[in-house]
Amino acid sequence: MNESLKTKKELILQAAREIGAQQFTPAEIDQLRRRLMAEYGEEGKTGNDYIADVLKNAGIKVLLSLQEEAEDQYEEEFEDLLHFKTLEDAEVSIMRLDELMRKFRAQGEHAAVERVLAVARLGKRRAEMISRNQKVEASKRAEKVEIASWFRIWLETPDAFFDWLDVRKQSPDFKSRFPQAETLE
Repeated sequence: MNESLKTKKELILQAAREIGAQQFTPAEIDQLRRRLMAEYGEEGKTGNDYIADVLKNAGIKVLLSLQEEAEDQYEEEFEDLLHFKTLEDAEVSIMRLDELMRKFRAQGEHAAVERVLAVARLGKRRAEMISRNQKVEASKRAEKVEIASWFRIWLETPDAFFDWLDVRKQSPDFKSRFPQAETLE
C-alpha cells in the first residue's frame, strides 16, 4: 500500500510500532506527533489527544499523567484498601494507607502519595455517605460517623493520628458509644 493512501490512524499505529514503547506517556505521544509531521508533512499533522485516542483504541497503554502512572505502577498496593465494615477494619485500612503514604514519601513518589490521599478522602466520603443513609441501622451509622472522623483526622494530621486514636479509644465517650469495640485494644 502506498504511504499516501494510508489513513491517519494507520500512520499513527505504524509510527507507534516503530517507536516501540511499552506505554505512551505525553512525551512519547509528542515524539510520535513530531515524527508524523517530519515524515508526512501536512498529511501527518494531528493532535496529541487524537494520537492518544488512536493508541488506546488499538489496545496500547497510554498514561497521560503522573497520577495515572502512579495508579498503574502501584495498583496492587491500592487494591482493597477501603474495607471498613467495622471500626477495627477502618483502623487497619488507615494503617495500610499510612504505611503506603510513608513508603511513597520516602521514595519521592509524589503522585503515589497523592493517590493514597485521594483514596483516604474517598474513604471519608463513603463513611459520611453511609452515616447519612437512614436505611442503615443506627449503630452502623454511628460507627460510620466515627470512621469518617478518623479519616478526616488522619488526613489533617497523619503524624499524630495513631496517638490520638489510642487516646480516643480509651475515652469514656468512645467506650459508651462503641462497647463492642473493647476488643480493639
